[in-house]
Amino acid sequence: MAGGWELLGLFLLAGGAWFWLDTLKARDGGIAAARAACNSEGLQLLDDTVSLSGLRLARNEDGRLLLRRVYDFEYSDTGDNRRRGSVVLLGQRVVLLNVGLRSVPAQRTLH
Repeated sequence: MAGGWELLGLFLLAGGAWFWLDTLKARDGGIAAARAACNSEGLQLLDDTVSLSGLRLARNEDGRLLLRRVYDFEYSDTGDNRRRGSVVLLGQRVVLLNVGLRSVPAQRTLH
């Protein structure tokens, strides 16, 4: 029976290592997506990182069960403020990227 517990412990350790590596890979994908979105919109990605705000199981369009991760990040549109955005990944694929609403600068007219 001791061999069974050792085998179970080995499986749990391997599963934990897989989850940790998969999460690091997804986080890197989230950072890359946030950075690309900020660059294309002329925004500044603050702290150059994302933070995990949600994790659950979800199905993709093929019906496969995958991990759905939501990462939050902060960006600045003026250089002196902080705004929140988010990236949603299903597995390793970005399915939603939100940079939120930004204020439109007031335009001055001469008349």
